[in-house]
Amino acid sequence: MLIVDQTLDEVLASLSPLDVEWMDEMAANTIARLTALGHKRSYERADIEALFADNFDEGLLCVRLFLALSSDQMRSVLASELGTGAGLGVKRFNADRAAYIDALERLGLLDKMAATVNRVPVWSDVLVERLRAGRGSAISGQKRGRGLEDFVESIVREVFGEGGYVARGTFAGEQGKTAKFDFAVPDRARPRILIEVKGYGATGSKMTDVIGDLDKIIESMRRDTTLLFVTDGLTWKERTSDLRKILERQNEGKIARIYTTGMREQFLEDLRTLKVECAL
Repeated sequence: MLIVDQTLDEVLASLSPLDVEWMDEMAANTIARLTALGHKRSYERADIEALFADNFDEGLLCVRLFLALSSDQMRSVLASELGTGAGLGVKRFNADRAAYIDALERLGLLDKMAATVNRVPVWSDVLVERLRAGRGSAISGQKRGRGLEDFVESIVREVFGEGGYVARGTFAGEQGKTAKFDFAVPDRARPRILIEVKGYGATGSKMTDVIGDLDKIIESMRRDTTLLFVTDGLTWKERTSDLRKILERQNEGKIARIYTTGMREQFLEDLRTLKVECAL
């Protein structure tokens, strides 16, 4: 082999996009299954059953496409409708098809099928779908997190007022230790209340990472600091082992309380109590 000294410019000039063929066998079969569905003004339960004929995975992919849900989101909404005790896959479907299809109907599948099939497409639809699948997916994740933070901040502001708290930063803790926070009351120099906020719409490593984030706060904060955790998202149903670990920390007194958006009034009441107890 000839030994040469390559240059950065040579390597950069030789770069090209890593284009790959996106359509595998399952994608091709799913397209064929959708094509066979046919054009109708409205659809019935039998049409949902037809999607699942002979291949559950392809049928579920068709359902996801009509509902515009990711795999994680699909599992979450099915878990909410059916419960997770008997699983959510083909065995659950075969064990009680009627209940499974009932759940899909409640999710609005029949209306989505009719709306999608009867829509008259224009060229911009193709670009919109590309945007939704790429940038849109990332933005949705960001908005979920920020939306929950806004929910929390509105309540914190109601109790402590403008200037009575700090949003997003690093606090000074025990023996010079530091950690990042979402909200600190009254300040970051010596917070009496710390609030960590995490919202999820899809499962993944970030749901495990929050345990490390909480542990970092727990290890760093002074013993006279109260830690509250606010979270939400049906995907926790798919990561119960992680949620269980967080609950263990709450049971051990390391986290004072865990809240969801449905616990707004409890969160508000607890903050008002803490305001008095901490003389804030």
